[in-house]
Amino acid sequence: MSENSQFSFGAATGVGSLPGGDAREAAKTATGTFEDFPFLPELPARGPGADMIGRTAGLLVELYARVEPSGWRLGDRPGRDTKRARSWLGEDLDALEEFTQEYEGPLKVQAVGPWTLAANLELRGGEVALSDPGACRDLAASLAEGLRLHFDEVRRRIPGAQLVLQLDEPSLTAVLRGQVKSASGYRTHRAVDRQVVEATLRDAMGVHDGPVVVHSCAPDVPFALLRRAGAAAVSFDFSLLTERDDDTIGEAVEAGTRLFTGVVPGTEGPLSDPAGSVMGVRTLWRRLGLSPGLLAEAVTVTPACGLAGASPGYARTALAHCVQAARSLADNPE
Repeated sequence: MSENSQFSFGAATGVGSLPGGDAREAAKTATGTFEDFPFLPELPARGPGADMIGRTAGLLVELYARVEPSGWRLGDRPGRDTKRARSWLGEDLDALEEFTQEYEGPLKVQAVGPWTLAANLELRGGEVALSDPGACRDLAASLAEGLRLHFDEVRRRIPGAQLVLQLDEPSLTAVLRGQVKSASGYRTHRAVDRQVVEATLRDAMGVHDGPVVVHSCAPDVPFALLRRAGAAAVSFDFSLLTERDDDTIGEAVEAGTRLFTGVVPGTEGPLSDPAGSVMGVRTLWRRLGLSPGLLAEAVTVTPACGLAGASPGYARTALAHCVQAARSLADNPE
């Protein structure tokens, strides 16, 4: 889905991860702070299976992963690590369902995208799946089926929600540039052809009949590729933008792609006033010659990345700050 004109995104939301291990408290924060665009929280502090890779590995169909000292590795059958990942996801869905009774509106659900998964999940021999094109295809197909089933479950629990799929792809730029290291660490895996990357992403996005956001808090997010693949929105760390990104961002906005601008720091520290947090977004708009009236239509304010490493107090403050910054952007676009 490349056009989002028929879909009403919220003005602010979270990226995904939050600190701590209390699913009910996290769901209460995500739904209470973002009343018009909540998200399904992730709590990696609980351990393997609640982390980004493990959580998505638990969604895979007919592929199973276990924890090894080097990371997550594919195996022959579901073990305790897979069961733990699925159990924690079930807890998170229970909590979200509790706090979204009769909710109607956009709801964001996150999963790791096919290329970041391939760059981090190991095959039986110890090399990551990225080293084997056939394994990449199998992994992408398994993920697609897992996402279909996951979204069916979320729809059953929260029938009034308009679901938004967020694919987390922080390794995507490294995959495109051949910067993913081998198991030995002495070499890197060959860059994957951009057309193959784009086609695989398009297939992954195709499992969902609503809008898809692709998130990366790495530098040099490939905006144009993601737009061609069908992303309705791109989520990124705004502080990592450079002026060389201007043309692709301008083209994306004019094509109807929404920007999830990560302007609130994900790590502990003092926050500027809400208007100051979005000053860079206004500056970008002026530089691109875009209409200030487009800001509220084209921008969702988020933290720069996940908040798993922050304190619970800072995480709550940062999320509330996103709401205030988005309000400032809408009220004073100039």
